[in-house]
Amino acid sequence: MTSLNKTQHVFKGVLFFITAIFFISVVDTICKLFTKELHAIQIVWGYFLGINLTLWVFFFLKGKKLSNLRTTDRPILQILRPAFLVCSISSLFLGLTYLPLAEATAIGFVAPLFITVLSVPILKEKVGIHRWAAVVVGLIGVLIIIRPGSDFWHFISIMPLLGALFFALFQILTRLLSGTEKTHTTLFYTGLGGLFWSSLIVPFVWVIPSQIHVLVFLATGTLGALAHLCMINAFDFAEASLLAPYNYTKLLWVAVFGYLVFEDIPSLEMWIGSGIIVSAGLYVLYRERKYRILEA
Repeated sequence: MTSLNKTQHVFKGVLFFITAIFFISVVDTICKLFTKELHAIQIVWGYFLGINLTLWVFFFLKGKKLSNLRTTDRPILQILRPAFLVCSISSLFLGLTYLPLAEATAIGFVAPLFITVLSVPILKEKVGIHRWAAVVVGLIGVLIIIRPGSDFWHFISIMPLLGALFFALFQILTRLLSGTEKTHTTLFYTGLGGLFWSSLIVPFVWVIPSQIHVLVFLATGTLGALAHLCMINAFDFAEASLLAPYNYTKLLWVAVFGYLVFEDIPSLEMWIGSGIIVSAGLYVLYRERKYRILEA
């Protein structure tokens, strides 16, 4: 591959990835908008319903057979993985019910730091003092945002943090599956498993949805499925380590949407804490990439 072609491929990968982050930001904004009318868990259920409908149309158009999609060598992991995703999104949406969009998103950025912590017992990876220091610094950034003892601080501030922990577990299982499972198979189980797990808890908060709510389910699900498909295409064009920093573009999107839709103006503490969390996350990515290069 020539240098020009490689650059074009990387650009396409970045473009697909940023588009995916944009779609996810729109989903979060829509869901926060409707948490006044529906419980967060019912919104999560509707989200996965919409994702499944979109994916089934996609698989049909691609000529994917159900028998091939459901074939997996690791069924337990494929079933358990979306449970963590449901817990992660539910925690985030519960947080969004009460917290400003930008603040909740910024707190969720500690997920890469949690991955560092969990990679030791689960993936048996060695984590040096540099990455442990980054984890501590990142958590300091969270404390700056939630400001214990202030009016902003209350139990619900923990929900995006809990969501980040569940998302880290989801990503850890994704790593375990990536070496043996086909991408479309994992995507199939993500959608179906997410609907299954959310269906177990939605009866406890169920209210009859209106036509607008059904449209919200379909819209957010479609955007969620498109986000997943854009990410798959992004990883086809560029390495995950190169794309990872672009996750933080979400902070810009949600800051804009928060202001336009909810008239939220992010606080100075949010920007300072976010800067610390993002810096810690980028440093962890740098150290991981350097460690893998030395191992190669």
